[in-house]
Amino acid sequence: MQKNLDQNKKLKITFAGGTGAVTGANFLVEGENLKFLVDCGLEQGTKSADDNNWSPFAYDPSSVDILFITHAHIDHIGRIPKLIHDGFVGTIYSTIPTKDITELMLEDTAHILSKGENELLKKIYTDENIRQAMSQWKVIDYHQDLAIGPFIFRYRDAGHVLGSGMLEMIYNNKKIIFTGDLGNSPSPLLRDTESIKNVDYMLMESVYGDRNHMARDERRQRLEQVIEDNYRRKGALIVPTFSLERSQELLFEINELVENKRIPQMPIFFDSPLGIRLTKIYRKYGQYFNDFARTQLKEGDDIFNFPGLKSTLLTDESKEIVNEQNPKIVIAGSGMSNGGRILHHEANFLPDANNTLLLTGYQSVGTLGRIIQEGAKMIRINGQEIPVKAHIEFIEGYSGHKDSDHLIEFVEQTADTLKAVYVAMGEPKSSLFLTQRLRDYLGVMAYAPNAGDVVELDCN
Repeated sequence: MQKNLDQNKKLKITFAGGTGAVTGANFLVEGENLKFLVDCGLEQGTKSADDNNWSPFAYDPSSVDILFITHAHIDHIGRIPKLIHDGFVGTIYSTIPTKDITELMLEDTAHILSKGENELLKKIYTDENIRQAMSQWKVIDYHQDLAIGPFIFRYRDAGHVLGSGMLEMIYNNKKIIFTGDLGNSPSPLLRDTESIKNVDYMLMESVYGDRNHMARDERRQRLEQVIEDNYRRKGALIVPTFSLERSQELLFEINELVENKRIPQMPIFFDSPLGIRLTKIYRKYGQYFNDFARTQLKEGDDIFNFPGLKSTLLTDESKEIVNEQNPKIVIAGSGMSNGGRILHHEANFLPDANNTLLLTGYQSVGTLGRIIQEGAKMIRINGQEIPVKAHIEFIEGYSGHKDSDHLIEFVEQTADTLKAVYVAMGEPKSSLFLTQRLRDYLGVMAYAPNAGDVVELDCN
């Protein structure tokens, strides 16, 4: 069968993860007696997550030659230690910042998962497996060609998080794009998602495939309004946020509001040890920012620091925040309230109607953040029933993902050359809606694969 594939210049893609859900990206590409993986992420928030994450892979990891990582979110990297544990000895490739960020993200995940009673996880998420993964890792910068047999690979800037890349693969003069996650450009910090042309096949994300964000100026105004409303009530504003990218964007935007005296001065706590460490990496790789952010840096502005900001690295510092006088702002992980320090802040502050909880991004099905967003009046945190009386605000524009209209615009750039688009990495309603829009608006052949589906790409 493999010989026949090679002679006919066809590639086979197996959708081993990332279908029917936003998370768990994992795609196997086979051709020319080589096997490549694109991403190896944890499935998060779904009822089947534990079974899917810790059951055997849909392929033999020891037979895989290369793993390409599009970016360092856990739903794209979180199963790398399991891949190593199960026998993967190939090479891992990513952009330069992604490698540094991944190491921190995996260490943090290992710290969380190894605390439980699951003995298998304690064997998978070890320092040794993480060190082994990093030793197999190589980096390439954006637009740097990597030739492997008859294939050429390169990363294009996805504009999603620092170091995020669309993987472009050239085979027999055919171009295949794996988008990873596509950024909600223009970003306060990052360069816009790169334009693409002359693509034959695309595997793309669809997190917001069925809805649109508010405009960026409106988003900033809403943030300012929420902060001011909370200040007038003399409340605590609690912001669950993702340690990677969302935290840095928020710090950057609040920095602008503080320095331009758009909001009253008050204590602002950045209560995320992982976020604090990741912000150091952001400072290290400022050359990857957009023109505006780079200019701010050149002019000497510490874009992630401002009067009133306190970074609380230690646990005791975090616990003391509840005793600090209101009004105040607390930015803490995790972004979907499914772990991290945000949980004890929600337990402390949600019962008070003067306080505010601000959700700034996608809340996956099954997470506490989604339950709160959908209007729950009583939630459970660490075994305790917590009444939800605080104001619940949601600013969707802070998502790091393109919305439906901008996903269509992204594909439209190369619609005239596309043979097929495979829509993944979204809830079923989002993926199916986007698939239909691509067919109706652009006339391209679009499909929403199911878990385990295998497709062949004709590259003759």
